[in-house]
Amino acid sequence: MTGFQLITLKDILGAQDCMGATDDEGDVMPDVNNAVMEFLHTRRSRPAKLLQAPAPDREALKPILTAAARTPDHGKLEPWRFIVLEKPALDRLARAVDHCGAETGRSEEDIAKARQQFADSPLCVAVIEVQKPSEKIPAIEQTYSAGAVCLALLNAALASGWGANWLSGWPSHDCDFCQSALGLVDNERVAGFIHIGTASAVPPERPRPDIDAITTWLDT
Repeated sequence: MTGFQLITLKDILGAQDCMGATDDEGDVMPDVNNAVMEFLHTRRSRPAKLLQAPAPDREALKPILTAAARTPDHGKLEPWRFIVLEKPALDRLARAVDHCGAETGRSEEDIAKARQQFADSPLCVAVIEVQKPSEKIPAIEQTYSAGAVCLALLNAALASGWGANWLSGWPSHDCDFCQSALGLVDNERVAGFIHIGTASAVPPERPRPDIDAITTWLDT
């Protein structure tokens, strides 16, 4: 017989286990992953200036990238990709910042600050937004998805025990720099530079948003 699947009592009990426990009134309650919630409530970026070697090697980085790619993506367009910048590439980008900054007339302070994020970084992943043609998915939703990848990558690195920081800066918005130094094309731009390494210190907690002040509850 085709078109039917035999469902056993074991299957039903297994499905109930997946749904979670029940309260006193018999309502199904979700299974809370307390370890993940604790991480999300206490996560803290590590400033790039505090990051040093060692950084994850390719084998250690791949699971982090895999976790980052498991992100909301309306239409399954994959409107993003990764460029992993290892130390020789970071040194090259630092020199490219000097050249591009001088060509565009930026101040020495702006150039030095932008150079530092590459020169001092042990490892960086550039998350590249790749706009895909779609009649259904607006461009802005593809941008949101690329931003979600940045946060997922940042959190995956932190959850793996590394220090990590999401930076941008004027080089990420300079088309000439992005095309010459990173090889981007017209439908691509940098969503973020995620720097990863070993944190030399733990930064203090900073003020967090007042949830009551930014939350509106609508019940009608």
